[in-house]
Amino acid sequence: QVQLVESGGGLVRPGGSLTLSCAASGNIFRIIGMGWYRQTPGNQRELVAKVNNGGGIEYADSVKGRFTISRVNAMNTVYLQMSSLRPEDTAVYYCNGHIYTTYNAWNEYWGQGTQVTVSA
Repeated sequence: QVQLVESGGGLVRPGGSLTLSCAASGNIFRIIGMGWYRQTPGNQRELVAKVNNGGGIEYADSVKGRFTISRVNAMNTVYLQMSSLRPEDTAVYYCNGHIYTTYNAWNEYWGQGTQVTVSA
């Protein structure tokens, strides 16, 4: 089994910064890609940023220039540095991973979510 454990959420004022981290552990053969999604009540989960094994990165338009995703392959960890935070960034942030557990079997995994609240 594979676990994704997030940390770093909390309350921050508008314009502030916060860094989320997510560590993958368990029966990991190879990680294809990892990323961050967010969800607010009544809305679908949406992509924030993701990075694949080749280093390719994708950001949601709403966070470009403000958020930075990075991955430490040796530690199976992905970070999301968030700056110039806005109230509309308030959401539960979920870590996501596409992970091979054997040479030919992969699945999509989710973390438990961490709350980010941007408020004065």
